[in-house]
Amino acid sequence: MSFSELGLMPELLKAVAEAGYTEPTPIQAQAIPIVLAGKDVMGGAQTGTGKTAGFTLPMLQRLARHANASPSPARHPVRALILTPTRELAMQVHQSVLTYGKHLQLRSVVIYGGVDMRAQIEELRLGREIVVATPGRLLDHVEQRTVNFGAVEVLVLDEADRMLDMGFIPDVKRILALLPRERQSLLFSATFSEEIRKLADSMLRNPQLIEVARRNAAAETVTHLVHPVSQELKRQLLAHLIRSQDLRQALVFVATKFGASRLAHYLVRQGIEADAIHGDKSQQQRTEALAAFKSGKVPILVATDVAARGLDIEDLPYVINFELPHTPEDYIHRIGRTGRAGKEGKAISLVCAEERARLADIEKLLKRPVEQETVAGFEPGAEFQGPIESRKRARAGRRDAATMPQPRGTKPGREPRRGPPAGAVRSVPSRPAAVSGFDWRKPYEPSPESFVEPALPSPPRPHKPQRQIAALLGGLAKKVE
Repeated sequence: MSFSELGLMPELLKAVAEAGYTEPTPIQAQAIPIVLAGKDVMGGAQTGTGKTAGFTLPMLQRLARHANASPSPARHPVRALILTPTRELAMQVHQSVLTYGKHLQLRSVVIYGGVDMRAQIEELRLGREIVVATPGRLLDHVEQRTVNFGAVEVLVLDEADRMLDMGFIPDVKRILALLPRERQSLLFSATFSEEIRKLADSMLRNPQLIEVARRNAAAETVTHLVHPVSQELKRQLLAHLIRSQDLRQALVFVATKFGASRLAHYLVRQGIEADAIHGDKSQQQRTEALAAFKSGKVPILVATDVAARGLDIEDLPYVINFELPHTPEDYIHRIGRTGRAGKEGKAISLVCAEERARLADIEKLLKRPVEQETVAGFEPGAEFQGPIESRKRARAGRRDAATMPQPRGTKPGREPRRGPPAGAVRSVPSRPAAVSGFDWRKPYEPSPESFVEPALPSPPRPHKPQRQIAALLGGLAKKVE
C-alpha cells in the first residue's frame, strides 16, 4: 500500500515523498482513513512506528480548506490543538507539522514552558491555525487571554498515558472545558492502561480503537541484554563498556536529576564526552545538549525519563539503563528510542541485586527472559544469586506483621510496653511513715522557725523637678510679664 491509496491530497503526498517515505506504517494505514472520515480515534502502537504522522497528515488535510495567505490574524484562528506532556515531544510534533504542511498555507506555533512567553504571545496575536502545546504553559496563555479556542475543530492528545503519570490530567480537563463541544478528538499513546480507557470514554464520542500491536509491547528489532553488577561498580562498568565496545552514540537513563548530572560529570572526568538532560535544566541547555548528541559531537547523553518520550533520534544504536525504572511500562518507553522504523537497536541494562524484582516485572511484560552476561572484573555479589521470591515473602511478612492488631498503647514499629504478666495482682504503694512528729492527715501549718519577716518597703525617691522644654516642642509656654 502507498500513501496515495489513503486518499491524501497532492500537497501532502509531495511533502511525504520529499521526506523520504514511500509506504505507510500499519498504524498510519489504519488511522489516516478514519481521521479523514471525521471520527474520533484511540490509536496505540509501538514507540517509533510513525503514530505522529498518523494524526498529523489527516489533520492537515481536514484543515486545508481554511488555508489562506491573508495577513489578517482574524483569518487564522486556532483550529487544531495538539497537547503533549513534554517540551521535547512538543517540538518534535511541531516539526512534523512543518514538514508535512510546508505546501499548505497553514500557520502553526509550538508553546511550552521554560522560555519567555512574549515571543509566543506575539505569534498567537499574528494568528495560528495549529497550536502544539504542553498543558501548563497553555493554561498560562489562557489566564493571559492570549489564546482563543472558539474555532477549534480538532483536538489531539499525544502520549496521554504519560500525561496521566505526570499529573497533567486535571490541566487537560480544564482545557477541554474551554473547547467547543462539536469537535473531532484523537487520543494517541504508545501504551494503554485501564485508566486511559476510562479517560477516553469521557472525552471521545464513539471512538474507533486502533491497536496494531499488543499493549505495552517492545519493538521486535531491539535486542535486550542485562549485565549483573554490584551497585558500587556500576559507574566503572559503564565507562568500561563505552570504551571497550566503542559506543559512539548511546542514551543512558538514570532515575533522578541529581544522578544524571553526577553520572555525566563522572564520565567527563574519565575522559568520555558526555552531557546530561533533565527537568532542572533550562530549555536552551536541553536544546543544545540534544543538538550536540544528534550531531555526534557528544556521544553519551545521560537523561531522566523526561527524555523517554518524544525524542526522535535517527539511527540511535544504543539505550543503556544505568538504573531500571520502577514500572516495566517505562522500560518500554526508554528502549523505544532505539530500533525505530524497523531498524535494529540494542538495550543494555546494568542491574544490581536490589533491582532484580524490577527485572522480573520487565521480563513478565516482555513475555520472555532477558539474556544476562557477566563482565569479567565486575561480578555481582553473592546476594544477586538469591531467589527473588524469598525476598518478596520477607517483605510480605513484614507488611503482615505491620498490619497485625497491636496491644493497646503500642505505636507502630515499636515493641509493646512491658508490664506484669496477665493475672498478676498490682501492688499499691504504702504511705510513708511519719517523720519527726509529722502527721500527713492534718492540714499544713508553718512552724515558727520557718516564718520570715517581710522586708519593709524602701522609702520613695525624692521627686526631681522636670526640665522646661521649649514651647515649640510641646513644653511649657513662656510667662508673659
